[in-house]
Amino acid sequence: MTQLLNLELYKFLMIFLRVGSAIMLMPGFLTSYVNTKLRLSIALAITVVLMPVLAEKLPSVPDNFASAFQILLIEITYGVFLGIFMQMLFSALNLAGNIAGQAIGFANAQMFDPAFQQQSIVIDTFLSITALTVIFITDLHHLMLSAVVDSYTLFPVGTSLPVGDFSNSLSQTLNQSFIMGFKIGSPFVAFTIVFYVGMGLVSRLMPQLNIFFLSLPLQIYLGLGLLFITLPIMVLWFSKYFEDGLQPLLR
Repeated sequence: MTQLLNLELYKFLMIFLRVGSAIMLMPGFLTSYVNTKLRLSIALAITVVLMPVLAEKLPSVPDNFASAFQILLIEITYGVFLGIFMQMLFSALNLAGNIAGQAIGFANAQMFDPAFQQQSIVIDTFLSITALTVIFITDLHHLMLSAVVDSYTLFPVGTSLPVGDFSNSLSQTLNQSFIMGFKIGSPFVAFTIVFYVGMGLVSRLMPQLNIFFLSLPLQIYLGLGLLFITLPIMVLWFSKYFEDGLQPLLR
């Protein structure tokens, strides 16, 4: 009976470390609105559900403590990698929000962003909260959890860490997120160019006009109008990118 309990505890711990590490860093679960106890409760509940499913994929208990401790550290690393990978996918919207905030003129208007646990531009925070809402409404968080479950097929327990593959994957994901963030914010890049060129021409044609007094309110009104028009497309584009980005982790 004691051996059986130790085996079940070992299996539970192996699943919990990977699942818990990933949930602690996943978009939506990392926000300040979800406290640590709730995240821990979610990880424990998911671990209990996954134990019968993943029991066959888990290796036997190692003979010594050093080997067992090494496997547990590797499981934590796998979970951290999955969480960081998903955060990098989500960071595409962070860049788009910064571009939009700079274009509208809200660069100095900052507030706390619960998605990234830091101060950010108001528009960036608004887009992050909107994207998180869409992720949970469209059940994309189920896809994130499925990626964690399927990672046991992609990265079997007890195997050595593919450090090179991790580095390549994270670097490529960061590069793609930067490109996608720039694409999502491209309407505001075009708006900035057109607006400042127009203001420059007006200042040359009418030197007596106080261009600084006129430009800021006009920039805010036009920028917010552009945001309201492009917001649905931006969120849908990001949702599709986020969903496609999780596909390599699904098996």
